Order: sequence, then C-alpha cells, then structure tokens
Amino acid sequence: MTDTALDHSEVELEIAETETEEIDLKDPRWYINRELSMLEFQRRVLQEAWDNNNPLLERVKFLAILGSNLDEFFMVRVAGLRKQVAAGVIDVPADGMTPAEQLAAIRKVTWELMCEARECLRNEILPQLQKTGIHILNYDDLRVRQKNSVDQYFEEVVFPVLTPMAFDPGHPFPHISNLSLNLAVVIKDDQTMDQFARLKVPATLPRLVPVKRSSGGQRKDGTVPHSHYFVWLEQVITANLYKLFPGMEVLEAHPFRLTRDADMAIQELEASDLLETMEESVRQRRFGSVVRMTVNEEMPTHIREILVENLQVDHRDMYSLDGPLGISQLMSLHSVDRHDLKDVPFKQSIAPPLHQDPQVDFDIFAAIREQDILVHHPYDSFVPVVDFLRQAARDPDVLAIKQTLYRVGRNSPVVNTLMEARENGKQVAVLVELKARFDEESNIGWARMMEKEGVHVVYGLLGLKTHSKIALVVRKEGQHIRRYMHLATGNYNAITAQIYEDVGMFTCDAEIGADATDLFNYLTGYSAKQDYRKLLVAPINLRAGMQALIKREMEHQAQGREGYLIFKMNSLVDPPLIRQLYKASQAGVKVDLIVRGICCLRPGIPRVSENIRVFSVVGRFLEHSRIYYCHNGGKEQVYLGSADLMPRNINRRVEALFPVQDKHIIRYLRDEVLATYFIANVKVRRLLEDGLYETVQPDPSDQLVDVQDYLINIRG
Repeated sequence: MTDTALDHSEVELEIAETETEEIDLKDPRWYINRELSMLEFQRRVLQEAWDNNNPLLERVKFLAILGSNLDEFFMVRVAGLRKQVAAGVIDVPADGMTPAEQLAAIRKVTWELMCEARECLRNEILPQLQKTGIHILNYDDLRVRQKNSVDQYFEEVVFPVLTPMAFDPGHPFPHISNLSLNLAVVIKDDQTMDQFARLKVPATLPRLVPVKRSSGGQRKDGTVPHSHYFVWLEQVITANLYKLFPGMEVLEAHPFRLTRDADMAIQELEASDLLETMEESVRQRRFGSVVRMTVNEEMPTHIREILVENLQVDHRDMYSLDGPLGISQLMSLHSVDRHDLKDVPFKQSIAPPLHQDPQVDFDIFAAIREQDILVHHPYDSFVPVVDFLRQAARDPDVLAIKQTLYRVGRNSPVVNTLMEARENGKQVAVLVELKARFDEESNIGWARMMEKEGVHVVYGLLGLKTHSKIALVVRKEGQHIRRYMHLATGNYNAITAQIYEDVGMFTCDAEIGADATDLFNYLTGYSAKQDYRKLLVAPINLRAGMQALIKREMEHQAQGREGYLIFKMNSLVDPPLIRQLYKASQAGVKVDLIVRGICCLRPGIPRVSENIRVFSVVGRFLEHSRIYYCHNGGKEQVYLGSADLMPRNINRRVEALFPVQDKHIIRYLRDEVLATYFIANVKVRRLLEDGLYETVQPDPSDQLVDVQDYLINIRG
C-alpha cells in the first residue's frame, strides 16, 4: 500500500470481511502510516493558507510554516527512511509499509503539497496582497526608477557579501550547505568553453528586498506606509551577475536549493564529553547527504545533470517547481506593519488566583498553598511562570530550585532568573536537554552560560531525551520543608507560550513534590526507582499507567457504568496503546481523540473502532497540550503532561504526566476545554476510516464555534 489512504471500496471490502472472521488487532489494515499521516497534517496546514476566512498575512504565515515543516520532514523523516533502505532494513511499522514503499508514497504526496503551495501563492495570495498594497514584484517588472533603487542596494549591501565559486579542473565542486538558496550560473569568454559557477544567495540578507527603503517599516516622519514593495533577492542578484564576472558573458542562471540529512546519531556511550560531542555534531549537520533538491522549472537538463552528478542526488529526489524556492522565508512578510491583515490581537489574562494588587507585594507561594492553580496558554499569560521563579530566586526562605529545560529560546527570562537565583546563593540544578532537535546550539549556549554562573547543569540520561516540563522550588517554612512545583505540557519558552496552546499547573501537593524530587534524583544521579506515588513517568511506569487507565474504563463499561475516554495530544502512533484503544472500543467504551498531527489509528471501523472518533484542530495557535481524561465511573480523573502516545515518548524519553486533583480545574478542562472541541465547527477536521480528513461543516442555522476564539473570550 503506497497511497496516502485506502480506497473507499477497499475499506468497505475489508470491513465486510471482518464480519465473518476473528479480528486480529495487529493486522496492518487497521493502521495508518506514520509518515503519510504527518503529511496529511501538512495538508491541513496548507488548507489554512487557502482559507479566505483567515487574514491575508496569516495565510502567508501558514504557507511559510508548511515550507519549514516540509524542510524538517525531509531532514529527519525522509533521511531516516533512506538510511533504512541503504542498510537493508526489513522491519516494517504496524501499517506494513516497507521503507522503500514509504519513500515512494512520500515523494508523490510531498510533490503535490509543494506544487499546490506555489499555486496558492501565485494564484491566490500574491494577487490579493497586491490589491491590499503589498506588492511582491519580479525584477523584470520594475520601473526604471525602482530598478535603479534596487541596483544601488545591490552595489552597497549585496555585492560585498557575495562569493562566486568556480567549478573547473582547478576548483573542485563547492560544498553547498543545508537549506541554502543558490544560483547555478553558466558563463563564458571569447577563448573558453562554457564554465559553471555556483553563487550562494546570502541568508544574512532579507529574501524579500524592499524596493523602497520604507517598505516593511516606518517612514522618516514616524508614520506607517500603507503600500509596500518588495522584489526577490535572487532576482536582484541574477540581474547584476555581470558585475561579479567582469569581462565574461553570463549565459544563464537558475536557482536551486538543497535539503540535507540533519538527523544526528549520537553515540552517547562512546562520548567522553556529551557537550563537546553535541557541538561537533551540530557543526557536521550541514555536511549530511542530500535528501531533496528543488529547482526552478526553467533549469535546463545539462545544468540539472551537473548538480545531480556532483551532489550525488537521486533523480527521484529532485523536484522541479514553478515559483520561489524556500517558501519558509515568506515568514518575513508577517512582520509587515499591516495589522488590518493579521489576526485581531487579544490581551492575555492572569489566572484569578494570581491577580496582583500593585500596591501590595504578592506572595505566589501563599496563593499556591490555598489551591492548585491552572494556567492555560496562550489565553493566560506566561508572566506568572517567570514570576514564580523570580520570587523563588529572591525569597530568603527558598533553599533550592530544580528545573528541566528542553526548548527555552533566545533571551530567555527563565534562564536569566535561574542565574539570578544562583547569584543569590540558592542551590540551582538544571537539566538542559542538549538533544532537543534543532535547538541544540541554543541549549549548548545556555548550558555554558549557566555553568559559568555556578549553576549545576546536567545533560540527562544516556540514551534518553528528557522532555518532561517541571520546575521544583524547595522552601523552608518554619521547622519544615515545603515543595512548590510548576508542571506543564509545554516548554519554558516565553515566546512560544504566546502562540502554542499549552497547560500548566502550580501545586504544592506533598506526594507530587516527593515524586518530583525522586524524578530529579533519577535525572541527576543514579536512582533506580521504579515506582511513583502520583506521577506517570516514562520510561518507567507511563505505559503501564496509561494501559491501566484504559482497562479501568473497560471494566466500568462491563459493569454498566458508561466508559468514556477523551485523549488530547499531538500524536498517536504507539501500536500497543492503539490496540488497547481498539479493545476499549470493542468493549463499548466511547473514545474521543483530539490529535493535532499524526494519528495512526483508524476510527469508525465496525467491530474494531466504531466507538472511536478522531478530531484535529489547526488554527491560530499550535495545539500542543496533552490532556488525558477518564470518566472513571463518575469519579473523573485527568492527567496532564509532556507525553504524546508515541514509542519515542514512552520508551526513549523521560516524560511526566501529572494528575489534576482540584475538582474546579477538572470541570474547566472537561466542560470548557475538551467539550468545546466536540461542538466546534470552525477549523475542525474529522478523521475518516480511510485515513483522510473531512472538514466539519456547520449547518446554515448553526452558530459558528471556533474553540480557540471561545477560549480567548472565556479566559479574558
């Protein structure tokens, strides 16, 4: 099976066959391929770019996100499959597709996505941008005065940065770095044959060059221009190539772009110093094998063959496209100062227990002692999380702070606060995950900086990524010690907390505190603890805990108490847990799944998954929280945390799910959050049994419900 989904007739035939045979829940027919499911998510992202109901610059943003996502997909997932094919791997995933079959299907789907994205840009977005006063022009269409302005920019800014690289017997074929945009240039003089040169389009300069210096910013008088004019940098360079090759005739120039294998395999057991090993691996990433080359449709065959031969590219991995290469760089357009073309801004709220009287010093520890406190980002501000750490850093009664950091971003207030705590004499221990993909360099920098300040920095466990999100504050209160925690589904990143939907909770529950201490001992020392009081921790007890929760609902269902599960996550891939959910459906348990990205489970199949529904929301914010709800015979139970139901999360990462014990928080999560996903009729897709998604369409008389807009309003 190499298509993205089963044919409808095939599905009907297979369903009919199950009526007369015993069902084998390991049968590949009941599983969707992981990679193709991920590409279906990219299709949903692309649909947002097509959607006229989205503000125009938000549609541009979705196109850029698609481009960035496909880059990462090729760098990691396609690269991994190619390695499997080269190594002769014969193990196949639950869906039964071999690595070679997956690559063939991926090439077909990604080609469709790349072509459709450029069709959307060319036929929909660029014309509409032009109508609103944002003009993305071709160099050949510029007026004389505009060309003079752009050519002056080339002389002053671009020309000094460019370095043409010749390819001839005296000059080996130049190295071409990952994700770089390049020009393949053919030149000649009177005495020689045609010569080939490569020119890198500098990534340090804006891809969209302002035709007027005011484009994209303010005028000299401080006012914001309504109209903006841009031209593609590679076209500006092409038009001025004769200045780089004086005395030569420039015959032709064509853009191309490479995507390289960036999936680093770290031999941790052989590393004498993991930090130095990671630094070297980041440097080596740009030299990985080519997994994709995109070229312009106009590039002639003889130039393509030069690139294919010297870059050792499989012809099947070359994609010829009509339109700009590297559409991820369109994200710069989103910064154009045209708020009328963007989502309406909203004010993030402060959870009521954390409201501060500006006239009174606020004691966040006292607020946490009163009750567990939920923060729901981005609807709630991330500021209380930073305030929690800052107050801990300055409180004379705080003895220690321990925290896990996965992706913190640049200029991190969280890291700055931890260093302040160390300056104030606190014991500070931080686990920095160096293997957070594509954040390695940033995390290495933060690790070195904190080490210089005297923070105890550890890098996690051999063979495991630490993905859990926990901050633990140890405070002396009288003759006793109390532990305060912030546990979350998302990273300690103040920037992404404004665009990622995540949930965090403050608590001083003694048993959760004891579990958090045990977890940090596991991460920083040699603890072999195999049980926890309340936390579900991967790779120790999370799998068994999730299986027990599902089995308990089956038991409730068998005893006449309606079993019901709602799982919200980013991805559902793990075959054993999928089989457990199939068994729950067969037992009559109602299962509702909200899965943003990959879902390998097929819902709605009679006698297999007829009681399972799967929904996906792609909207203004990236759905990122993991919420696991169990009806539990009326004694509702909810877990939150960092783990998706994927083999890597459960088997190869340190993850933590934590229980919600406050009934008011459970009611909010059940009635205001999860329930709204099931009545929403805007930006919601439903997964069908054939692996395709259908958009939920409201009836003409229905009130429109966008779950993210709803949560903005009720939290505001």
